[in-house]
Formats: sequence, structure tokens, C-alpha cells
Amino acid sequence: MKLYTKETNPENKETILFIHGYNMAGWMWDEQVKAFSDYHCLVPDLPEHGNSSDVEPFTIDGAAQILIDLILDKAHNGKAHLVGMSLGAQVVLQILSTAPEVADHTLISGALVNTTPPSESFQKLLDYLIKVYIPVKNDHLSIGSYIRSYGIPRNFIRKFKESTYVISEDSSDQIIRENLLFERPNGLEKVNTPVLVMFGEKDYRIIKESADELLNVIPNSKGAVARKVGHMWNMEKPDLFNDVLRALITDNPLPEVLKMKKI
Repeated sequence: MKLYTKETNPENKETILFIHGYNMAGWMWDEQVKAFSDYHCLVPDLPEHGNSSDVEPFTIDGAAQILIDLILDKAHNGKAHLVGMSLGAQVVLQILSTAPEVADHTLISGALVNTTPPSESFQKLLDYLIKVYIPVKNDHLSIGSYIRSYGIPRNFIRKFKESTYVISEDSSDQIIRENLLFERPNGLEKVNTPVLVMFGEKDYRIIKESADELLNVIPNSKGAVARKVGHMWNMEKPDLFNDVLRALITDNPLPEVLKMKKI
């Protein structure tokens, strides 16, 4: 299966793969693609999202396999710097677990990971929440709550709405379950390339707990908190995100404004 993928500056020597979150598409990386014109950038729309909405079904493992093939086919030397937010961060973790050799440097932010299978009571609660959410997912109030919690800037609101509308009810059900039931993949303890695990200071508690878990498992990892921002802070504070990413992939010190996280 082929995903819609925006590709820029293929003549540059190093490749960055940007992987978006749920209810989004590759557009959420527009400010990063502009800032990294000196890199070869690959920006796919994940299955059942954006311009890949006809690629079904979405699974984190399936998306990871498609993107591993994309890296091997398009990235220079079969390697890329991996960047993922939220759902995209989960896909990055699956890539690292499955084919760590395709990763150069990695930045993940807002990754939710479970360490044990969900309980029966949680499954029932999830069924109920999805049943309540799906019929109203395209309503003004529902979309507005996402915009506020994600900290989406005004210039991205129209694209966010369009990306929400294009995801069918069945697709939403599938994607939400993949996201909320995602278990930490095996093999992360063998990753030996640099991994930066991050979240926004205003992010959800479970995201912060997941970061602690990942930092305990991934040997060559370090953690940092982006101050005064939420879940999708690459859009909320693009200049800061770009500074962090450039420092990481060039092996330079991270910006001092970050709060470094220790385990």
C-alpha cells in the first residue's frame, strides 16, 4: 500500500520523516518543512487520514511497516531522522522496535504507551466513550474542544476541521482503539541510536507517565519537557520545536529553555 507523501528537497543529503497525530495529516508539519529546507523531508498522511483516507485499515503496526518501506525506498542511505507526535510517536516506537536500523536520530512527543493489557472494565469504558464520541465528532463543540486542548493556532484550524471530517466513523473507532490500547512494543531496549522523549508541560498525566516508562526502557534516550505548551506543541511553538529538532539531529546541546527530565 502506498500513502500520500509530500516530499521536499530530495537533493539534500539527510532525510527527515515527519509522522502526524490523530485527526491530523501531514499539514501539521508545515512550519517544520519550511524550517528544514536544507534537509530531504518526507511527510506522509497515515492510513485513513488526510489524502490517504482510502488506505485501510489503520493499525500502528501496519503503518510502521509501510513507513519502513518508504524509508528504504526514498530516504538517503536507507535511514531517516524520525519525528512523531502523539499517534505518530506511537508509530515511530513501532518502527524502532521493528527496524531500528532505519532510524538515525529520533524525536517523539506525546506518546501514550501501556505496559499491561487493558482490563475488562477499561474495555467497557472505552466502548462507551467511543459510542458517545463518534456521533458528535464533527460537531462544532467537539472540534472546538480538540482545538483548545491541542493548542492549535488559528492558521491551522481550517485544515484541522477538514482532516476531522474526512475520517469516517468506522475509521475513528479503529484509530482511537489503536491509539488508546497501544502497548509498549518489544525490542526498544535494543535501540542504540539517540532518542529524545518529550511532552508539553500542559500535556495529559498519562503521557507524562508514558515518557517515564520509555526513558526507563530505551537505553540511549533522554527526556525533556517543553514549557507552557500542550500536546501538539510543534504547531503552538514552532520556533522552539524547530530549535529542539535541529539541535538533536546535529548533535548539539538542546535549547536551555527546555526542562530536562531525569529518571
